[in-house]
Amino acid sequence: MDKQFEERSIMIIAVVAILTIFFGIGGVPLLDPDEPVYAETAREMLLEGDLLSPRIFGNYWYDKPPMYYWLVALAQTIFGDNEFAARFPAGLMAFATSMMMYFSVTKLFNERAGFWSSIILTTSVEFFYLGKAAVTDSTLLFFMTASILSFLHKKYWLMYVFMAFATLTKGPIGIVFPGTIIFLYLLFMGQIYKILEMHVIRGMLLYFLIAGPWYYAMYTVHGMEFINTFLGFHNVTRFTTPEHASRVTIWYYFPVLIVGLFPWISLLPQAVYAALSDSRIDDMRNLIFMHIWLGFVFLFFTICQTKLVSYILPMYPPLAIVIGWSISHMITKQRHNTTYTGWAISALAMFILIGVGFIIGGQQLPELELGGMVLGAITIIIGVGIAVFLIMFKDVQLAAGLHAIMGIVIMIVAFGFLLPEVAPRFSMKEMAAYYMENAEQDVPLYVDKFLRPGMMYYAHRHGKEMLPQTGAFAEALRDGSRKYIMVRGLEYRRLQKTNSAKYNLTVVKENSDIFLLEQK
Repeated sequence: MDKQFEERSIMIIAVVAILTIFFGIGGVPLLDPDEPVYAETAREMLLEGDLLSPRIFGNYWYDKPPMYYWLVALAQTIFGDNEFAARFPAGLMAFATSMMMYFSVTKLFNERAGFWSSIILTTSVEFFYLGKAAVTDSTLLFFMTASILSFLHKKYWLMYVFMAFATLTKGPIGIVFPGTIIFLYLLFMGQIYKILEMHVIRGMLLYFLIAGPWYYAMYTVHGMEFINTFLGFHNVTRFTTPEHASRVTIWYYFPVLIVGLFPWISLLPQAVYAALSDSRIDDMRNLIFMHIWLGFVFLFFTICQTKLVSYILPMYPPLAIVIGWSISHMITKQRHNTTYTGWAISALAMFILIGVGFIIGGQQLPELELGGMVLGAITIIIGVGIAVFLIMFKDVQLAAGLHAIMGIVIMIVAFGFLLPEVAPRFSMKEMAAYYMENAEQDVPLYVDKFLRPGMMYYAHRHGKEMLPQTGAFAEALRDGSRKYIMVRGLEYRRLQKTNSAKYNLTVVKENSDIFLLEQK
């Protein structure tokens, strides 16, 4: 491999990753309800001087293991208690994943495949969005991906280490996913005997030595309450019982994948076909592994009753690798005209579809109407450009480069212009500041569950929780005593449909469909 070419590739990947992941990472308030949870939990652990037990609202919190809380607590110690510190660990792990993809895929296939796999992953919408978010997903992605790739490189001790770190990030999934994917691959290839080469007994001992102490310490301190809540509710119950009943559909993750893998989704069918029909033996083995990897993740979360957009992030590395290999294959081999025409047509159709989606989506909120139209127009124009370059010039690298540029453009427009405009609708920062400056602090406060973490993070007041869509809002008002209520417009309008006048409510402040009410 040409050393200068390799150094240039590394530089390009690093610059693209830094831009897509860290641009605007601290410029948007923490978005409810998830981001403030992680920032507030890390802060309370620091304030209590207890880095063992996650806590929020002054109570122990058994939702997740401590890895991301520890990383945020470290970032808060270095950078201060702010949005950048809350999101920096996620961004750092996303950046590390991008770089790891290049080096790993280069060894598995070739340098071009490594370069494009990393670029595809880094410029995919779901990857850079979650890489900027103060949630656990990109941290889990790094450790889980590292463990699986370690297996492919026969670095078995590293595989167990990364499995342990993944388990400290999000629980049993950290070993169940890599272990199941590896087992299914060996079973499919008729190579189960290779398990004997993986130092399983000593490897599992190493795994438990790293992952086990925190779990043992938590059980020692908190007993069965920790086991029942963490393993019982947050793992088993979420798999078997829907947290959001409206999302329990067999097709839920199909639109998520189309948008999340944009702008590369149009290359996926062709890449899958080429990987299975036009690859060399050595490449095919690795590509079969990638298909088992992505297929298992997609099937598992399709069966899982609780569904969230972020759950399928672990399938993006194998998707990027399959598409990256396909682009490398097209560059190094002379292709038929039908290959370029098929890519051009599918890319144009997908870019027009997503472009129109941006335009229509922007019209749903007044703040986004102009930005949605601009982003939609840019998307359609770039889609046309890709089709032209492919059909007229058959320039694979330039067409792929335009896909990457599209991903960067979406990121800049979204985080530089659109999200700052709509952030007040999804963040408590402005309303919490108004409450602290204008409300009487000794008057009881009731807060919608959805808004409570942001209220705690920005105002250090969590109030009494009101569960949405349960009648909790009306119940809180029945005693007629004076109180403040922080609630979303959806809940306020639901109450107004009943005989709300009897509650003597006054709107103190309304900001982007979040209401501060007072009952006198």
